[in-house]
Amino acid sequence: MLHYTIVFLVVAIIAAVLGFGGIAGAAAGFAKILFFVFLVLFVISLFTGRKRV
Repeated sequence: MLHYTIVFLVVAIIAAVLGFGGIAGAAAGFAKILFFVFLVLFVISLFTGRKRV
């Protein structure tokens, strides 16, 4: 999931440099959402990781 966040961030930066403001804003927003979802899932996985039996 972090990979997709980085991909959308790169797309947003390239679109912003080329002057496509709407696409850049949408890609940056989507990257931000994916990053926070990744962050929440990562924190949850830290607390509920595999326990040794």
